[in-house]
Amino acid sequence: MPELPEVETVRRGLERRLAGRVLSQVEVRRPDLRFPLPERLAERLTGRRIDALRRRAKYLLFDLDDGMTLIGHLGMSGRMNIHDARPNAVAPHEHVVFVADDGTTVTFQDHRRFGYFDLAETAGLPAHRFFAPLGPEPLDDAFTGAELTRRLTGKRTPIKAALLDQRVVAGLGNIYVCEALLRAGISPRRSALSVAGVRAERLVPQIKDVLNDAIAAGGSTLRDYVQTSGELGYFQHDFQAYGREGEACRKPGCKGSVQRIVQSGRSTFFCGGCQR
Repeated sequence: MPELPEVETVRRGLERRLAGRVLSQVEVRRPDLRFPLPERLAERLTGRRIDALRRRAKYLLFDLDDGMTLIGHLGMSGRMNIHDARPNAVAPHEHVVFVADDGTTVTFQDHRRFGYFDLAETAGLPAHRFFAPLGPEPLDDAFTGAELTRRLTGKRTPIKAALLDQRVVAGLGNIYVCEALLRAGISPRRSALSVAGVRAERLVPQIKDVLNDAIAAGGSTLRDYVQTSGELGYFQHDFQAYGREGEACRKPGCKGSVQRIVQSGRSTFFCGGCQR
């Protein structure tokens, strides 16, 4: 599933082409994806101006000029493809088509159909069922060591599992949690409550740095993810932990190697030599 850097990369690509534009035509080719699509979605979007394009956690938010927001989630394999004009041919698994007043066309393509859309009042988004349970955005200034400490206090789960809990911090996924923990020198097996305090102050800047580095590289391409331009992401070439089982640790001065364990059914990659 695309994680925060991939979704942010997609958001930036869409913003460059769609912000301030009017949707002159919208085509919905099936009634449902992961969930049923909102009724009369094409009719309700046609003629609306996209005032802003934001992200919350792994969600794309298209703020419209009528006080509504189109909420989009890429799911496991969803892609937003940008074209200068509407393509003559229909590509496989293209389920929703957005055409702007300058001809720019965005197609939502998803062969697994785990992605989804919803339409909600912009003012009510904080209370929406998708967003009400979410923790802070990791790239916001409000996400500090003190805030992470507050959210980890009393949690006896491993820190890896705690960081994947979207109620603790929103948008983090398996890849970037592994990378941030290695950069911070914190074992993924350490109990979350023991990270509160000094270790949290060390971890938060590393979370921000790894996310910003990944965004600058256009995200990570492992399977289905591509940018809106069709380009692949490149951050996978800079992984220090994820997918590097048995390879030497890349941290200067460390003579350890990357190990793989399974936590909560998911692979965790870490260095036993420098993560404590």
